[in-house]
Amino acid sequence: MLDFDDFKKIDLRVGRIIEIKNHPNADKLYVLTVDLGDEKRTIVAGLKQYYKPKDLLNKLVVLVANLEPKKLRGVESQGMILAAEKDGKVSLITVDREIEPGARIF
Repeated sequence: MLDFDDFKKIDLRVGRIIEIKNHPNADKLYVLTVDLGDEKRTIVAGLKQYYKPKDLLNKLVVLVANLEPKKLRGVESQGMILAAEKDGKVSLITVDREIEPGARIF
């Protein structure tokens, strides 16, 4: 079970999805470029069956920014976008108003 000190270690940031590509080696994955204000990151996300690229472009999402990079089907992912799932429906955790990319969530 996490306590508050554990939760404080998670670096949650606002990011804007600025590019969406199909993953070259996986049918259900996108390779996203996410703007975090002072840097851009590549994120591999299993969103293809839930979102069309036009529905993701420019969306402000919540990103876990302090994960170790990990290769997913040959492409390095530099973080994780948060989403919720219920009864087979997936919804991204988004910011409901204009916040600058890179803003810390706490």
